[in-house]
Amino acid sequence: MIGTLRRNLWIALLPALCCSLLFTTSSSAAQAQKTGKLIVNIAGIHNAEGNIRVAVRTDETTIAAAQIATIDPKTLTAEAVFDNLPEGDYGVAVIHDENKNEKLDFTDFGMPTEGYGHSNNPPKRQGAPDFNETKFVFSAPTTTITINLIYWP
Repeated sequence: MIGTLRRNLWIALLPALCCSLLFTTSSSAAQAQKTGKLIVNIAGIHNAEGNIRVAVRTDETTIAAAQIATIDPKTLTAEAVFDNLPEGDYGVAVIHDENKNEKLDFTDFGMPTEGYGHSNNPPKRQGAPDFNETKFVFSAPTTTITINLIYWP
């Protein structure tokens, strides 16, 4: 009799325990994934031609979010705002797409003919910086970074 009662109690409680466990697990995962706003200010733009292309990357080849920003012709600055971005490590790459062909243009010698920049503002040099050089920690609720564009003569 006691064995049957114990078995029936387990059968009655098992679904509630499973649902409770699922709720706790999904609730913890949702709490662990905080999101926020990343504001990217772009400075040092040489002219108001074209637009600014901004890419938020999680590694050297993966773009998590991208936007086209409008240049303010009075201040020669631009701003891109990324809402609901999960916390984590990111790098941001920016190009001044003066002719709006959706890419960074180069001379026959491999020199960029349009402005470009990266988060953490690595120095001007031939070749793109390593992702680790551009990586920063994004945390909620808001992180603001400024990228100064680089132009070659």
